[in-house]
Amino acid sequence: MDNNTIIMDTNVLFAGLYSSTGASFQILKRLNAGTIKPVISTTLLFEYEDVLKREQTVLNLSHRQVDIVLDNICSLSKFQEIYFLWRPYLNDPKDDHVLEVAVASKTKTIVTHNIKDFKDVDKFGIKAMTPGNFLEVIK
Repeated sequence: MDNNTIIMDTNVLFAGLYSSTGASFQILKRLNAGTIKPVISTTLLFEYEDVLKREQTVLNLSHRQVDIVLDNICSLSKFQEIYFLWRPYLNDPKDDHVLEVAVASKTKTIVTHNIKDFKDVDKFGIKAMTPGNFLEVIK
């Protein structure tokens, strides 16, 4: 995978939809432009859906608009199947599937606001970065 291929944590998607002023929004713009390629799994897509639909009022999005966002992410993403699970590894089990997608797809970067949740992922050759740090690196 190239340097512009990422696993996007759900908090980055949420933040990018919540505010158009931050680095997370810039990540979403670059995904849409095709300069950043996300990798997703079924589990990660379901997490995106769960969070966005639960928070759709906060995001000022209708159910249909959330579906459109998710459809767009699917069309822009590389899909990665996960054939085996080796959980738990991380302190938060909800983050293990994000790491599993990165390992299975050989994606070297997880973009997240919660760097501390991805402690020791460097053992897999993966770097967890904030959206702002990632944007600085790919300039």
